[in-house]
Amino acid sequence: MRQKNLVLILARDLADSLASAVFVVDQEGTLDYFNERCGEMLGRTFGEVGEMKMEEWTVAFNPTDLRGHPLAPEDLPLVTALREKKPAHRSLKVRSASGDIRDIAITALPLFARRDEFVGAMAVFWELHAVPEKEA
Repeated sequence: MRQKNLVLILARDLADSLASAVFVVDQEGTLDYFNERCGEMLGRTFGEVGEMKMEEWTVAFNPTDLRGHPLAPEDLPLVTALREKKPAHRSLKVRSASGDIRDIAITALPLFARRDEFVGAMAVFWELHAVPEKEA
């Protein structure tokens, strides 16, 4: 088992300090960690899920666009941050382990130890809520 990069360890620590849901992956796309808020939204704890390969987590929560059309893994912000090493953002729907559909917005960021040393990516996400219409 190889030693984790310090940036991933710090990202994990940051995730635990935030009220927002955070998902952290290494440079191969393997799920390294997600925080408690993320677990609440997805209906599973990281302890229950553990490390997952990118091929697993990209489909595990049935991601769709906001109209309900399935999304290919390459259309997910976290995959874009991994592959293109640049930030990405998108709103989409996911299905929690309990079957609840959640509309979420995701912003994914690549993680670098140094300018040219890519080590992984993290996604911060939150639920979208309908904005009440103004009364006429």
